[in-house]
Amino acid sequence: MNNLKKYQSVFVDIFNVPLEVLNDNFTFANTENWDSITHMGLIADLETVFDVMLDTEEILNFGSYENGKKILQSKGVDFNA
Repeated sequence: MNNLKKYQSVFVDIFNVPLEVLNDNFTFANTENWDSITHMGLIADLETVFDVMLDTEEILNFGSYENGKKILQSKGVDFNA
């Protein structure tokens, strides 16, 4: 499974949504069940899947599907492979 599929899989599992909703508009502000508990579950799962450690600022700025990819790319995760 490539990194994009892994990333998408975590979002689908955590938020219990279909893959089709994951886009630029999938954000903390407009996703009903994206609360602090699901946010920390998301972060924990992504850290495990990609073997990275996010710092406090990155966790606080991880407020959207697209921004999350940028943060993980800064940690060396390649979504184009």
